[in-house]
Amino acid sequence: MRIVIAGGGTGGHLFPGIAIAEEFLKRDEKTKIIFIGTEKGIESKLLDKFGYKLKIIDVEGIKGRGIRALVKGVYQIPKSLWQSKRILKQFAPDVVLGVGGYASGPVVLAAHFIGIPTAIAEQNAVPGITNKILGNFVDRTFVTYAQTQKFFSQKKIVLSGNPVRMSFITRNFQSKGKKDYRQLLIFGGSQGAEAINKSVVAMLPQLQNMKDKIRILHQTGGQQMKAVEKAYQQYGIQAVVTDFIMDMADAYAKADLIVCRAGSTSLAEITAAGKASILIPYPWAANDHQYKNALTMKATGAAVVIPETELCDRKLFNVIDSILWDEEKLRQMEENSLRLGKIDAAATIVDNCLKLMVDKN
Repeated sequence: MRIVIAGGGTGGHLFPGIAIAEEFLKRDEKTKIIFIGTEKGIESKLLDKFGYKLKIIDVEGIKGRGIRALVKGVYQIPKSLWQSKRILKQFAPDVVLGVGGYASGPVVLAAHFIGIPTAIAEQNAVPGITNKILGNFVDRTFVTYAQTQKFFSQKKIVLSGNPVRMSFITRNFQSKGKKDYRQLLIFGGSQGAEAINKSVVAMLPQLQNMKDKIRILHQTGGQQMKAVEKAYQQYGIQAVVTDFIMDMADAYAKADLIVCRAGSTSLAEITAAGKASILIPYPWAANDHQYKNALTMKATGAAVVIPETELCDRKLFNVIDSILWDEEKLRQMEENSLRLGKIDAAATIVDNCLKLMVDKN
């Protein structure tokens, strides 16, 4: 098989693509897979570390970025379509799957126009503009949430869930015996989150009273790492501070409670691991999709949601304190989280892609 996975930009788009690639390789280790993305996206920094090849096209977003960016983005569309068509002709894939982000648009469209089977995966409760457009052209649309189905043709919809990497499927995330401390995992997506970082730093004087009973792994993103690390040291709190976490499955396995944004991929990983979480949705996400994602977790008792407008050090500390030391509450949230997990999402998507390939032939 020859597979193209298009898109990226952020970890929220890229990691589901990697999960799908892993599932294809699980079916047949001789499968040839390439990713198509942009030089500016996270895919250009990470894919080689996961062992996948990346082809670059020139494309940028056109929504909500000002007149100059709009003109530049529109100007690049013909070029990106031509680049996509050239890559597809050379590689000759059996199927092309768009996983969201700017790069998925021209690649999936080019594949459609030259007769290659196509599909898209929509991670969020409300689809982005690229996937809304592509939904009119593709052969299959995979969605994470039931409420997303109304945005696409019902003949093409598959309610698959959001794929998680193999390390989340094969790992045992259950607590192994009693610990004399609790571990917090804090992150703000693949690039960090300034609002979360600032609130955590402001909260440290309150955490200092329990410093002997708590451990923290904090992904800050690159710009604030040194300042956050210095703050933990100042208050004598045991913390590992990093700009990026490569082995997220290990980070989840060690965590008792997670504080993070509400991107769909993070939520898919949290529920696959069956972890309790405090969600702080990114307020400027397109169509406020992170808040809508988070509400699905809150509704089942798997998470507590703090809108960023209400985020402050005291509120964050009080919520952490109310969960972390309440054994019964923590376990109930973990059970609720695990019930939401769909660890077979990648398998569902690959099954349908294989059927597309057979039907087209």
